[in-house]
Amino acid sequence: MKEILMTVTSKGQVTIPAEVRRYLGIKKNQKIALVIESAGEVKLKVPRYPDIDAVVGKAGKLNKRLSWQETLEIAHEDRLKTKVAKRS
Repeated sequence: MKEILMTVTSKGQVTIPAEVRRYLGIKKNQKIALVIESAGEVKLKVPRYPDIDAVVGKAGKLNKRLSWQETLEIAHEDRLKTKVAKRS
């Protein structure tokens, strides 16, 4: 494992060293993500879908259009299911 040090500025900013940018294939103005694992480990990665345009069409299509109210009800049900699963 290689450890590369970075300095945090007074504004909370960090410059990602060129070696790391090359390794991850990070380009200018590209989005990156810090991922906090359950064990407390923090990882730097390039997100799979860096912006909303990258997500368009990925979820497939619905058989019928849903009203805003129907969409909210589905989201609420999904949120409750997630809460219950986390408690288990």
